Order: sequence, then structure tokens, then C-alpha cells
Amino acid sequence: VNSPPTDANISPRYKKFIVQHIKGQMSATRCDHEIRSRDITKTNSNECKETNTFIQASTNLVKTICGGAGEPYGEMTKSLQPFSIVVCTLKNQQARHPHCQYRGQARTRRIAIKCEQGFPVHFERDIIHFEN
Repeated sequence: VNSPPTDANISPRYKKFIVQHIKGQMSATRCDHEIRSRDITKTNSNECKETNTFIQASTNLVKTICGGAGEPYGEMTKSLQPFSIVVCTLKNQQARHPHCQYRGQARTRRIAIKCEQGFPVHFERDIIHFEN
């Protein structure tokens, strides 16, 4: 049983992480649709995010990075295993939600996330396999 985070600050950030970054069945052609339907924008604005990465995995699997399936990476935690991800990059700069248009790229990469009290709260970046 997954109990929600007890700290009131973490729960909304964890939920936001799930909305912005977890999509089990994601394809590179679905960036526009997913970003629009999930209302993903720059924080506290209606500006389009420059990039948004979707992790093709279950919430629980990503959460394991914050436990035994991750290792320290500066302030972040990096996954020991690569994940299938789709990186959505904004095509029409200066656009506003809901008119954001993205180019999607499927990749397999290790990922770096920020964990708080065992929960992922921020997606930092993907890591090319030969980086340390």
C-alpha cells in the first residue's frame, strides 16, 4: 500500500511531478496532446515550457529511484537503470498555452530527479550513458 507523503509541502509537488512527467504509454507524436490536456506550462504562468520530459514507467517504479534504485548525483538522485523517456521540445517560441507545439524525441536514458522524503518532486535531466 502506497501511503501519501505526510509532509503537506511534498504531496502537491509529488502530484505535480506525476502529472508533468509520468506517462506509461507515451509516444513522440503525443507531446502536444499530453502537454495541453495536462495543462503543463512554465510555473505560475501560461507560457509554454521549453522542454518537458515524460518517463514511460509507473509512478511506483520511478519512486524506487528515491530508494534503492538510485544513487546521489549532486543535489539530485540518478537512476541506476535507464528509462524509456520522451523529451518534448517547444517548436513555437513565445507561444502561450494552449497553443504550444512540441517536437518529441524518444530516448533511453538514466534520469536525474530530486527526491524529498523518498518521493520524486522534480525532474532535473536525462543523462547520456557515458556521463559519470
